[in-house]
Amino acid sequence: MLTVKNLTKAFGSQIAVNNISFEVNAPKMIGVIGRSGAGKSTLLRMINRLTEATNGSVEFDGRDVLKLRGNERREWQSNCAMIFQQFNLVPRMDVVSNVLHGTLGNRSTTATLFNIFPRADIHKAIDILDRLGIAEHAAKRAEALSGGQQQRVAIARAVMQDPKVILADEPIASLDPMNAQTVMEALRRIHDEDGRFVIANLHTLDTARRYCDRIIGMREGQIVFDGTPEDLTTNVARDIYGAGNNFSETATSTEIREPSAAVLSFDDAVAMAN
Repeated sequence: MLTVKNLTKAFGSQIAVNNISFEVNAPKMIGVIGRSGAGKSTLLRMINRLTEATNGSVEFDGRDVLKLRGNERREWQSNCAMIFQQFNLVPRMDVVSNVLHGTLGNRSTTATLFNIFPRADIHKAIDILDRLGIAEHAAKRAEALSGGQQQRVAIARAVMQDPKVILADEPIASLDPMNAQTVMEALRRIHDEDGRFVIANLHTLDTARRYCDRIIGMREGQIVFDGTPEDLTTNVARDIYGAGNNFSETATSTEIREPSAAVLSFDDAVAMAN
């Protein structure tokens, strides 16, 4: 069980996340939506301990992870993998080595310095790449892959950690619609097949509805919606984003269309409607 209670983050006088609470009682795929600056990324970074919270608690299986220090904190970060919008791969390193870096938290300093990996780990990394449909690229440099392929490598690196929780911060924001669908299908499959918690920050409503079991809407650091995809109506979305009545959410769709069709982020579409 994941329990977030009264979680707050202040940067000086600016409140990025304001006293939010929610529970996840079993592994789910959860989408977090909201305008840029709503506090979505800060929320995930606090859960992972990349950013320290100002107040509140984050409990996983009865343990407050915000109180962990030293090795216990590193153990939590291994159990709570992070996927970033910009992939965070080593561009000139081959794909399988990038995936193997997901085991760095469990390896000795010497093994890390000399890039020494057990054969079993190498086979496991290739198996994960095969699950994600990119095993044939294992020997290529990461920089030689497309954006969608690189994001799948980043997902493979996260799975290599064998985490209980995967946090994805805008995993498809820089991808075209076809690659966006491929990446979201990969995350959904990992949730379904492995039984992992997956929490993803998303900008497009159709993506959140299609792939997530539950959707949390944030506005100005607070949770203003928490429900099922069916509950996320256009009127509710307008309230989350502060959009005008002229807004049409089809402008943010990640459905594959004709090459001439433009795909906007929700923030861009809101700006056009207001």
